[in-house]
Amino acid sequence: MLLDRLQKIESVVKSYGEDKFAISFSGGKDSTVLSALIDLALPGNKIPRVYVNTGIELNMIRDFVFDLQKKDNRIEIIEPQVPIKPMLERDGYPFKSKKHAHHVERYNRIGMCPSVEHYLGKSGDWGPKQRCPKKLEYQFRPEFSEKLIISDLCCVNMKEEPLKKWGSEHGRPIAIDGIMKDEGGRRENAVCLAFKGNNLEKFQPMSVVTKKWEAWFITEFQVEICPIYLPPYNFKRTGCKGCPFAPTLQKELDTLEMYFPNEKKQCELIWAPVYKEYRRLGYRLRKPQKIAFSEEEERTCDARQLELSEFMQVMQM
Repeated sequence: MLLDRLQKIESVVKSYGEDKFAISFSGGKDSTVLSALIDLALPGNKIPRVYVNTGIELNMIRDFVFDLQKKDNRIEIIEPQVPIKPMLERDGYPFKSKKHAHHVERYNRIGMCPSVEHYLGKSGDWGPKQRCPKKLEYQFRPEFSEKLIISDLCCVNMKEEPLKKWGSEHGRPIAIDGIMKDEGGRRENAVCLAFKGNNLEKFQPMSVVTKKWEAWFITEFQVEICPIYLPPYNFKRTGCKGCPFAPTLQKELDTLEMYFPNEKKQCELIWAPVYKEYRRLGYRLRKPQKIAFSEEEERTCDARQLELSEFMQVMQM
């Protein structure tokens, strides 16, 4: 597999010219391995590693990239074109998955259509795991969009468009990224070479490798990865902090609460409307716990509140 990927990278890059490529560099494990793989295939290459500093990446990832930049002048740090909060309020929040959010956005934009009906299980042969969960079907009603706007445009606006803009401005239109089919979801359909018309738009040399192979590569070539993936944090995947698309969102928030409480608070502010809905449904996040008190505990609490009230009155005299 290693020899196959090295040959593929060398062949594709030399076919189009090194100066036509830029690496979409997130600072995460996959893009760090991708960068090392390209250096192995193309020693001395000058391909830029472009990082979008969205402001909502995990602080350890951001700091990892900034530290790398001090040692590697190929790392380019750019800013998104729009601030996160106004963009979410205007274009919509992530909810459940990119697939689900895409269909909700499509329904709100053009109404019921074949693809939405297919997703809702009204046509086609999609199995239960591919269809909209029953408990989320209420989002395909006109009145729901007045409560919460949902779309899959967050990643597009915050990362993909800034990267495309940079590539266009610098004459490097072909993005190399570390997407792997092994991660599942939409990425299962990833291809090594993605064309738009006759033009190569994306080169994804890691699309065919597995997480197990990636772990071997990191160990074999002693690739330095961000410490967020190591004990005691043990993140499996990273991206925008607290992203509602994350299936293990509750675990991520619990870890942030333990080690990075200020980042947990930031997540609660950014994604507040989605978190509120998740908790209401008991979906992906725990419902707020109601604490039950015994009669004796309630009497003790009332007595303490009375004492405090009397104390405050005395202090004000």
